[in-house]
Amino acid sequence: MPEILTDDLLNSLKESPNLENFFAQHREHFAEQPLPEYLSALLKEKALKKSAVIRDSMLNEVYAYQIFSGQKTPKRDKLLCLTIAMGLTLEETQSLLKKCGYPTLYAKHQRDCVIIRGILEKKSVMELNSILSRENFPLCL
Repeated sequence: MPEILTDDLLNSLKESPNLENFFAQHREHFAEQPLPEYLSALLKEKALKKSAVIRDSMLNEVYAYQIFSGQKTPKRDKLLCLTIAMGLTLEETQSLLKKCGYPTLYAKHQRDCVIIRGILEKKSVMELNSILSRENFPLCL
């Protein structure tokens, strides 16, 4: 089924007689997707090894494996560490954030600008944290 614009989905919600009908009619258009499934698909698509991504993410190894297995749900910054370690593009990162129900990176937030620039310039998590620290923003870790 073709993609539906958010405004069109909102209008359909307003016009729907009840939530059950709305959900049944638009189930495939919702952004949420289980994070472990999405991360696994990205690993496969990018031909990445989970262990290398976890190492490059600088997250605690046990915690990161729990994210991949679905035992833990990371905060947005921890998820960003994984996307950076995977070398995702800005568009792929935004898509992952949306699909998992997180706010996307927003160019009107200075800290997000630093992260966006880091993604565009293919910075590592360590390099990005160094820039965030220099700019007096909270680190990703």
